[in-house]
Amino acid sequence: MYLQLNRKFEEVLEPLGHEAANFFLAASLYHAHKISFSAAAALADLSFEAFLSRLEEHFDSGFCIADATVVEDIDNVANIMSHQ
Repeated sequence: MYLQLNRKFEEVLEPLGHEAANFFLAASLYHAHKISFSAAAALADLSFEAFLSRLEEHFDSGFCIADATVVEDIDNVANIMSHQ
C-alpha cells in the first residue's frame, strides 16, 4: 500500500519535524482505539517515553483509557477482593 500525503499537510507538518506525519498518524490510530500504545510508539519510531511525551505535548494528555476499560478493571478488582 502506497500512501501519498496531501501537499497542504506538508506546510503544517514541516515545522514539526521530518517524522511528524508518522507520529500524528500513529497517535490518531491510538486515540481511535485501533492500536495499542506500544504499537503506536513503534509505528512512530519512538520509545515509550518519547511517544508519551509527544502525546502530552500535542494533545495535553498521554494515555487514552476508555471508560469501559476502567469499569472492567474496577469489576476485576472487586471480584478478586471478594474471593479473599
